[in-house]
Amino acid sequence: MEGIQVSTEVSGGRNHISIIKVGGYIDTTTSSELERALNSLLKQGRFFIIVDLGNVDYISSAGWGIFISEIKSIRENGGDLKLVRMVPDVYEIFELLEFHHILDVYDKVEDAVNKFESSEAAGEPVAKEISLPKADEPVEEVVAAPRPATEPVTSDVVETTQQISLNDMTLQDKIKNIVKENPEFGSLKIKRELNTARYGFTRIGWFAVRSELAKLKLNKRNKRYEFATSA
Repeated sequence: MEGIQVSTEVSGGRNHISIIKVGGYIDTTTSSELERALNSLLKQGRFFIIVDLGNVDYISSAGWGIFISEIKSIRENGGDLKLVRMVPDVYEIFELLEFHHILDVYDKVEDAVNKFESSEAAGEPVAKEISLPKADEPVEEVVAAPRPATEPVTSDVVETTQQISLNDMTLQDKIKNIVKENPEFGSLKIKRELNTARYGFTRIGWFAVRSELAKLKLNKRNKRYEFATSA
């Protein structure tokens, strides 16, 4: 897939939600196409916007800048911009840049549409609220059972015991342990770490990792660092 492909459509019960579908890559040479599509919607007074990035392989700083530069104006007009279906490599950069503190991300277009409509129905703000997170409870330490004094404990035995203990953990405890040791890891790196011998080659999809992190309230980088540094 070369260049960029941009199209728009409407959704929602009142057709008031605009969906921009993007394919290809977004960089300095192609971002103007996306910018024109977004500006066209804003000029029409359409401020409920979803950007479908499911077929986007790469976004440069120029591409991210389009979303960030327009979000204030969109929210001042009572709307919001939500991103959906980011591929893992794109999401890793999005999270690394900490844009998840500013923009909401959803796995499916339908989820973003439902969020817009449910917020409206409940009279809630449709824009994302940014608040300081509370530190989570620390990970419980896994302690191996003591061995008899007559049997010396070698480094190999300790390593094997630790590995068995990690294998016996629940999925959430494994994820918490990884976060505790590597708070800089995003969803994709946690997924890869789970699928190692240390964690019993636990195979789990990237979206599932994101879901578990959200349940643990560790889906934000600053939350993971707070968790890792907690007593």
